[in-house]
Amino acid sequence: MKATEDILGPGYEAIELPLGNDAEGEVVATLVRRRCPGDEPSRRAVLYVHGFVDYFFQAHLADFYVERGFDFYALDLRKYGRSLRPHQTPNFVQSLSDYYPEIDEAVRIVREEDGHDVLLLNGHSTGGLVAALWADRVRGEGLVDGIFLNSPFLDIAEPLVMRKVGAGLARALRRPFPQAKLPAAVSDRYTRSLHRDHDGEWDFDLAWKPLLGFPVRVAWLAAIRRGQLRLHAGLDIDVPVLVMASARSVRPTPKLAVADLSSADAVLDVAHMARWAPRLGRHVTLVRIDGGLHDLVLSPKPARDEVFAELTRWMTGYLPG
Repeated sequence: MKATEDILGPGYEAIELPLGNDAEGEVVATLVRRRCPGDEPSRRAVLYVHGFVDYFFQAHLADFYVERGFDFYALDLRKYGRSLRPHQTPNFVQSLSDYYPEIDEAVRIVREEDGHDVLLLNGHSTGGLVAALWADRVRGEGLVDGIFLNSPFLDIAEPLVMRKVGAGLARALRRPFPQAKLPAAVSDRYTRSLHRDHDGEWDFDLAWKPLLGFPVRVAWLAAIRRGQLRLHAGLDIDVPVLVMASARSVRPTPKLAVADLSSADAVLDVAHMARWAPRLGRHVTLVRIDGGLHDLVLSPKPARDEVFAELTRWMTGYLPG
């Protein structure tokens, strides 16, 4: 497939993956690639899958992997970021399995076309849930050698009653009104804590990752809940899994200080991640990061350094050399 220079500039390539049509028309995903420098091609690679209201922009994450000899790949899933088209509802699917074709094709390119022997799958938040379900689906096929889940979306960050009410409403409405918007209050505090034009240090496209996000639609939430309950029942991922989460969560209320917001997960409940991580497979490592944000690799530098140190230690111990 033809590769063009990516929006991140020299060294990054973008490969458009055609995925046919759905009810809204043409669908594509985008595979971003950055190869290690040097004459000898790397035999190791990582594939990154982003979260909800997100896309790949974390160039320092690619730096980390490339410096350790991994060719870096990232998927912008259908209807996200580079793959979002004007005729599409942003970030919307009716089943998490809708994402499997682009992951299948990305892995095929990494393995077959680019010739990598070792592949680490790295998922963040919703991408962590999708990556886990996909890995369980392909167990025994030897397609991945390890999985790193950064604050995976393993449960809904609401009290039990609210989780049941919200999931029940989504189930009831998903067929007659799949794109109905749920009355979910969305705070802009987390995104503001990240973006360099507000309280953060990172630059990203606010059209693709808006301050107030995109609406939560009933069919999407129903799909998330089906995936989570499937995981709660127990997966059987057959490669080592590393789960990382912040040491604590906070609610992003208007009165919350920026310092508190910048040292905890303001999106999900980290206790849920700790509770459900053992259901991923037989070999799971859980690491908690003091001062970590929801996207741990966007945390302030001390916590970010800890994330990368723990990830390096785990990769050294559990991935093939």
